[in-house]
Amino acid sequence: MRPLALVTGAGGMLGQDMTEALSAKYHVIALGRKELDISSPLQVQEVIEKTKPNLVVNCAAFTKVDLCEEEKELAFKVNSKGPGIVASCCNNIGAKLVHISTDYVFDGTSTRPYREDDRTNPINVYGQSKLQGEKEIMEALSDHLIVRTSWLFGKNGPNFIKTMIELSKKTKHLKVVNDQMGRPTYTKDLSEGVLLLLEKGAKGIVNCCNSGKCTWFDLCCHSLLIAGKKDIHIEPVSTKAFPRPAKRPRYSVLSLERFDNITKTPMRHWKQAVKAYIREEGLDETVP
Repeated sequence: MRPLALVTGAGGMLGQDMTEALSAKYHVIALGRKELDISSPLQVQEVIEKTKPNLVVNCAAFTKVDLCEEEKELAFKVNSKGPGIVASCCNNIGAKLVHISTDYVFDGTSTRPYREDDRTNPINVYGQSKLQGEKEIMEALSDHLIVRTSWLFGKNGPNFIKTMIELSKKTKHLKVVNDQMGRPTYTKDLSEGVLLLLEKGAKGIVNCCNSGKCTWFDLCCHSLLIAGKKDIHIEPVSTKAFPRPAKRPRYSVLSLERFDNITKTPMRHWKQAVKAYIREEGLDETVP
């Protein structure tokens, strides 16, 4: 009999791919925000005690980084209090918890990829709330796996690549930030990476992203090239050209050394992942 996995935030971009990936090894109960509000202790307790999952994968989060600055209370309610509640309920029934976190727990001042044990210092509310969520989990439950990732894109939600391709249909000139560096990550690959970590019995904090690194400008150029948009002029600009409510880390490349050591299966390069995504999403104009 297959073990039972409960996926929270299952209606989101990551949640849908996570549900699909886990279905290969688990019987999955997938609950979206309407079915389960992770910030409601009574609701979480009722669902977890009723279903008694062996594993809970928390994909629920308030991820609108700029809006988090305005909605600070909501950000901490969902990203901090929620994971703590889920962890406590997992502890009560002996379930393992996988929680998805972010590169934004770091301040971006490093000159080398961030390791899991590097000092955290978030510079925006989103990062602060996600870091607090990690701490809540660690205090409530020993059997946890916190997976930090970055720059997500996927088929089931809005993302940078899709936005740039849509913009290229309206204008021949794009300005894209070229002084922030990270690892773009396909939600499908992240989900498969989580499954690999589970198979190896990983615990604690592990980074999981597509390999390679780039700026938003690099990502835009490659995405439009793959999509067959060769007549677009893309201008690299600094972060100052696009003032945003939330500060972004200048450098948030996560080290994949621990992931590689645990799984012995390196994540594919972000360029390969982008190509696969664009083809699967049907955004490639060169394919009839």
